[in-house]
Amino acid sequence: MAKFKRSDRSRPYLNILDFMVQEKTFLGIVIVGIIMAGIFTGNTQAAMWIGFFFAAYATVANDSIQSLGTFIESNKNRSWWILWLFVGTIFLGVVTFSWLYFDGDVTYQRLLKPDGSTAYPHPESFSFFQIIAPLVLLILTRLKMPVSTTFLILSVFSADTSGITSVVWKSWSGYIMAFILSFLVWYLSYKTIKKYFKSRKFHKSWTAIQWVVSGTLWGVWVMQDGANIAVFLPRQLDLTQFIIFSATIFGGLGLLFYLRGDKIQEVVSEKVRISDVRAATLVDLTYVILLIYKLFISTVPMSTTWVFLGVIGGREIAISLARKKKGKKHRKKAGRMIFKDFSYAMIGLFVSIALAAGANPSIRNTIVESITNLF
Repeated sequence: MAKFKRSDRSRPYLNILDFMVQEKTFLGIVIVGIIMAGIFTGNTQAAMWIGFFFAAYATVANDSIQSLGTFIESNKNRSWWILWLFVGTIFLGVVTFSWLYFDGDVTYQRLLKPDGSTAYPHPESFSFFQIIAPLVLLILTRLKMPVSTTFLILSVFSADTSGITSVVWKSWSGYIMAFILSFLVWYLSYKTIKKYFKSRKFHKSWTAIQWVVSGTLWGVWVMQDGANIAVFLPRQLDLTQFIIFSATIFGGLGLLFYLRGDKIQEVVSEKVRISDVRAATLVDLTYVILLIYKLFISTVPMSTTWVFLGVIGGREIAISLARKKKGKKHRKKAGRMIFKDFSYAMIGLFVSIALAAGANPSIRNTIVESITNLF
């Protein structure tokens, strides 16, 4: 009979303890946040700002892999504060324009339609599930899961299921379009890209091009996903609220760049030669073209995370198929990466629906009725 050492039997417990020790600060923040959510659920003003502060960092941190991930990865040799000031200045410019042009709305009418109606009304009182939604996002981000912040945050504010289904369908179509476009770009041009990108040296103009493309991508991302943060605040902000909104996110960006994207940055780092400024630029260019297209065809919010996963997934599959190396090693690796990223995105979708059901009785009843009808 096999004998087990004491260390073998206790290893799972030691791993859990190691994790708790390593993440004690993070776990402490989450626990305090949950306690505060429970205490201030009935206090509208306190709940609003607590939810906003958590959402400000959680949303940017999780979505940094898509909007800033390749930019951070391909600029490792530059000081973090230079990257921060560049990105932060663009953010301030984009939200200031929206605030001025749309009379206090910083979301480019993602939350507030021109006629004043909205599928995501500002709550008269916040539920516990609405406040903890950003905390759930923080936990998933810490676990390196690229989940959709649009699904996870906006769903708990949706007036009914139509607000959720419209976002899901727009996001799904975005994923499919991104996957196909990215696959075609990288598969059809792989030989050319390989020929000209073979050398590790590149012309200095590539850096300038990348900063322009990355800056454009970041600006468009703010137009699309800024709503995920602003949803906690009134649909039209006064000057004081706007200053707090802008300063909080600007500061959060500084922390994010100081941490170099934090742990979720590994989702980008593991991809094939993504640290090459030329490859990073092509990925961002494909991504930003799709976001601009989706931005102008509809004001319905969309999961930019799903579009990004489509871009990255199409690229990885195209490269694995275009390579002439024998064997299935690279194809299996690409397949595993795509499956993992997609699985995490689906987990985020299910968690967001569960939170929405807990926060909104009408959504909960609709889901229950739908399940009942199936059986």
